[in-house]
Amino acid sequence: MVGLNSRAYALLLSVSVVALTNAPASAQTATSSSSSSAQTQVKRDRAARTAQPAASAADLRNANAQAAASTQSLDAITVVATKNEEKAIDALAPASAITLQQIQQFPPSRLQDVFVATPGVSFQDRGDEPSTSINIRGLQDFGRVAVVVDGARQNYQRSGHGAQGSFFLDPELIGGIDVVRGPSANIYGSGAIGGVVSFRTKDIDDVVRAGERWGVDLSGSYGSNNARGLGSVFGGVRVDPSVDVFGGAVYRTQGNYKDGAGTEIGNTGNDLAAGLMKFTVRPADGHEVKIGGIFQDFNYDVGQFNRGPVLTAAQRALYQGSSVYGTSLQNYTGTLSWKYSQPDDTWFDWSVNLYGNRTNSDQTKTYHYSTSGSGYCGAGNYGNNISGCIGDKRGYNLDTIGIDANNTSRFEYGNWRTAVTYGVDAFNDKVTTWDSRGNSNITTPGGERTVSGGFIQVKNNYAHWLEVIGAARYDHYELNSNSSTASGSRLSPKVTLGLTPIAGFTPYVAYAEGYRAPSITETLIAGAHVTGGGPALFTCGDGTTGLFCLIPNTALRPEVGKNKEVGINLKYDGIFSASDSFRGKVNAFRNDVDNYIELVGSTPQVSQLGPAYGLYSKYYQYQNIPRARIEGVEVETNYDAGMWFVGVNAAVIRGTNPDTGLGLVSVPARKVVTTGGLRLLDRQLTIAAQWASYAANTNLPTGYLPGTSYDLVNLNIAYRPTADVTLNFSIDNLLNNYYRPYAIPGSSADGSSQNDILFSSPGPGIVYKGGIKVHFGGA
Repeated sequence: MVGLNSRAYALLLSVSVVALTNAPASAQTATSSSSSSAQTQVKRDRAARTAQPAASAADLRNANAQAAASTQSLDAITVVATKNEEKAIDALAPASAITLQQIQQFPPSRLQDVFVATPGVSFQDRGDEPSTSINIRGLQDFGRVAVVVDGARQNYQRSGHGAQGSFFLDPELIGGIDVVRGPSANIYGSGAIGGVVSFRTKDIDDVVRAGERWGVDLSGSYGSNNARGLGSVFGGVRVDPSVDVFGGAVYRTQGNYKDGAGTEIGNTGNDLAAGLMKFTVRPADGHEVKIGGIFQDFNYDVGQFNRGPVLTAAQRALYQGSSVYGTSLQNYTGTLSWKYSQPDDTWFDWSVNLYGNRTNSDQTKTYHYSTSGSGYCGAGNYGNNISGCIGDKRGYNLDTIGIDANNTSRFEYGNWRTAVTYGVDAFNDKVTTWDSRGNSNITTPGGERTVSGGFIQVKNNYAHWLEVIGAARYDHYELNSNSSTASGSRLSPKVTLGLTPIAGFTPYVAYAEGYRAPSITETLIAGAHVTGGGPALFTCGDGTTGLFCLIPNTALRPEVGKNKEVGINLKYDGIFSASDSFRGKVNAFRNDVDNYIELVGSTPQVSQLGPAYGLYSKYYQYQNIPRARIEGVEVETNYDAGMWFVGVNAAVIRGTNPDTGLGLVSVPARKVVTTGGLRLLDRQLTIAAQWASYAANTNLPTGYLPGTSYDLVNLNIAYRPTADVTLNFSIDNLLNNYYRPYAIPGSSADGSSQNDILFSSPGPGIVYKGGIKVHFGGA
């Protein structure tokens, strides 16, 4: 359960928010002007965002009902693709935007629920751990997908049987998400050969409505399968036109859930207490300084209990679980940003963001899968040599600091409009691991890595029918530990050409390269993977014994993604009626990744137990394979008729090692997602349904158990009896289907599967949820 300190943080934040909203404030005034340039107009809209005239109660009711019902998320503004503000539908890149209204349309229990309809995005999450591991287009782990929260990189990694890269963020904190698939956003940061996911946490515009000086949103929900509780408060006050204060707190809890087959999944219960604060100052025209902080405290048990007797080899294959650890994990994120933008200043439109992020995990062993004495400490017994004894402690800490600075200068001559964007970014990761008895120091080695880069991009538009983008990014990295060092650098190009021969129809072609430096673990991992109490198979070079020997590789070469893309953007209004609209993005891609890094085993050989016990790989090492090829097609469409809406999104992705023909295990299932709904009672009642159909990837290397093919149907009903109250009721997994989304190492047939992953990977069965949100505000 969450400790007193975490609850105190949440309570203090809640009280602070409510107190702030009652502070006195001055009246606000603002003016707006127009411009023929679309980019200038975006800047003007942003400048006027926080200064709007008061509205009547009826206007507020209609405006908020329409905002909550909108499904044209591709009209949302994004900056991830080019560092320039533009609508996602206009970006010549596979870009998607997820708005707060979309997030609330199907209330999520964890982050992966938000991305169900996003093409090309999947997850490799465990049910017994509240972390998130994002996969884009078959690439994941070790920073292949750059994840940023309010501009701060999230680089946490701990070696284990699951994904080799994760982060922690509760969906109730999120105000919006931008996604760019593939290395098209290589100017956004180093390493993103799979793509970029940029999260924006809630801010004052998400709560304080037009015409209000202060506002507070109180939300609560409860769900079945099992005791899913959520409570949150967010509020802010516009102290005067130059100062905003915003904050919020979240508490979430749940018990162990059952999958669609009725099996209770052990240790899937967890508690979270979280809070955020933001302080925004506009010291002069066009300038905005924002200080932000996020705190999250997760408390949970990770690992799986035995599911039956484990006396024989056959029983262990079916029922043996793993060690279980009581886990207390804290995530802290601090940001300081300074932005400048004036509608009539074409030379300077800049942003500087400084950030720090710490993820700290403290674990205590609470259960051992064996009933023998190896799980316990006592006279003459030193416990299990992988994970120690019950009561032993271990921990992992990652500190990241970074900076991201860029500026855009704009020029116009005749029908040409040019935006030149240039900038630098850098981050430093410092990993510390401690383990009093076990093997964690070997499998997740400590060390330090610094990655930096700079870029320049030229975006040219001619009239309204031609767009040409050229960019280049330089990356450099240095990696250090007590025993070795490594470094490297590279220049990565990008070029995009788009045409709009007729209004609403924009085909484009693009080529982009991305560069990912090897991680600390991939480069420095070294030592024997100990046996866990059984007999050792091999003796390693340092004299230690174990199941196999992990070999460091300071000669690892960075991965280089070379992505070819062709796409079409479709944007039409007033098709069948004056108020309907259609948005669509269709794209096909091929990403050839040179020097792809994989964990490779040596040729199997006879162990020291003798030939009667079979052949095993003695050495494992992260190595470069010449290339990996990932290709596919993605579709994102939505039609909105006002009273009803429907959208179809899909992704079909294939990944192989071209030299061997073997498939890549990280390639996700093919998926087709249909979302539709009705808006009734003057848009006060919205009924929405979502059907997601998945076909498992079976093109896998030998020794992997495929995920399952499955269908998920979700339903949500939202009703607004007044402008300030929203009631909702939802059903997740309406058909109560069993599903296991991704492939895992081993086979359930011969008992070689990693049971902690096999037991924890199924998603929950049917879940009923009900909730309420109440808004308070004043002018």
